[in-house]
Amino acid sequence: MKGRLKVLMVAPELAPLIKVGGLADVVGALSKALAAKGHDVRIVIPKYAGLRHDETEQPLDQPLVVHLGDHEAYARVWEMPLPESRATCYLLEHDEFFNRASVYTGPSGNEKDNGRRFTFLSRAAIDLCYHLDWMPDVVHCHDWATGLVPVYLNTNERDAPMGCAASLMTVHNMQHQGWFPPDLMAYAGLPASVYRPDGLESGGELNMLKGGIYHSTKITTVSPTYAKEIQAPDGGCGLHDLLRYRAGDLIGVINGVDYSEWDPGTDKLLPHNYSLKDMSGKAACKQALQEAFSLKVDPHVPVFTVVSRLVDQKGLDLLAAIGDRLMQTMQIQIAILGTGDPALEHLFRDLAARHPGRFAAYTGFNNQLAHLVPAGADFLLMPSRFEPCGLSQLYSMIYGAPPVVRATGGLIDTVEQYIEGEGKGTGFLFHDATPDALYDTIGWACSTYYDRPDDFRQLQLNGMSRNYGWDESAAKYEQIYRWAIEARLGG
Repeated sequence: MKGRLKVLMVAPELAPLIKVGGLADVVGALSKALAAKGHDVRIVIPKYAGLRHDETEQPLDQPLVVHLGDHEAYARVWEMPLPESRATCYLLEHDEFFNRASVYTGPSGNEKDNGRRFTFLSRAAIDLCYHLDWMPDVVHCHDWATGLVPVYLNTNERDAPMGCAASLMTVHNMQHQGWFPPDLMAYAGLPASVYRPDGLESGGELNMLKGGIYHSTKITTVSPTYAKEIQAPDGGCGLHDLLRYRAGDLIGVINGVDYSEWDPGTDKLLPHNYSLKDMSGKAACKQALQEAFSLKVDPHVPVFTVVSRLVDQKGLDLLAAIGDRLMQTMQIQIAILGTGDPALEHLFRDLAARHPGRFAAYTGFNNQLAHLVPAGADFLLMPSRFEPCGLSQLYSMIYGAPPVVRATGGLIDTVEQYIEGEGKGTGFLFHDATPDALYDTIGWACSTYYDRPDDFRQLQLNGMSRNYGWDESAAKYEQIYRWAIEARLGG
């Protein structure tokens, strides 16, 4: 199939409207890139109370009827262009499920009705296509929250117009799968026959991600190495056998970066811009970073930074374990921006209290700081236990801060190992997920900064000169869409 494609994106979050993690960035940037190539791209997300509003939002004339198992529900649909894009967004307003500031979690953890909330999203996305009289060629689903869309297409919609649409499931993180009691089947209105081990059933519960992987025409994940890792027991989180079964349809595609938002030469959130040709502004950003985190202003001391969710996956407990030792043995500063595990937040606040002016932690999210940190940093720390792709390491290389990363998942695919004295590489990789391995690699980076300044400078230039944009990845998704459409139509 050649020519313009009609692509429906279904996602629980979308940058810049509502963001929890990298999934939102990917959906927004990929949609923008595909639309720029001339494709008809439309995106469906819930209209959360915490969603960023825009004066371009316009309600559709008629409410959307959502056909669930034992009843019909209704949603008001708002239409708007994706900012700075030719793609179109549809926002589903349904107060019972989405009139909340957050996406997945409430004050006490995961929302108890997440099963119904995201079943509603999946069913509503399909019903919206009928409502608009617009049938997509491919429906691109993102993570467990949209896992029922391919199941609907293969069952209830199989002999209906939407049944001709191919489906693509992108797995952003295998750790999150969407487990719910089996009585969700009746609410969804799905046939009982799909609740089985080679479908939705897993350990006596309904597993949305499993159903989406099993029923999708094609499957992608966000890096080639992660596509291999999730087929092994350690990486597959219980679904490795299914992923090996679908291995012929599983493809890893590296995420890209939206340079309209992440470019030190044009970034409006920075106090000073800079580029490969003129790096002087980076020193000014470093001073601004030190001031913002109450670190001692010193242009000669390397600043190591973290921008991350503070969770077990990210391996930041390894950093907490060596925090005091780093402060005692190395002339460095550390600045942490993130939120998550209260225990980790407490550990980092304690380290900051013990080492004022040298160790700092901002527990929360601040978009301006999220841009200032890579701009002012000398290095990024990313000791992840697993990392499907990661975006922070890409941002840090673009902003001239070589990353220190564990060799896993997308970090292997995006960070090139530094080779001393040869001017090669973009960062520092280590293999063992241990405090000592992280300590030694930080020491290696530190000695490079002090003892081999020409190598450090070359690492900065290497990272800044690479192209991490969406063009190549968007072209791969175009090809995967066409493969999926051909497979759905029988070759």
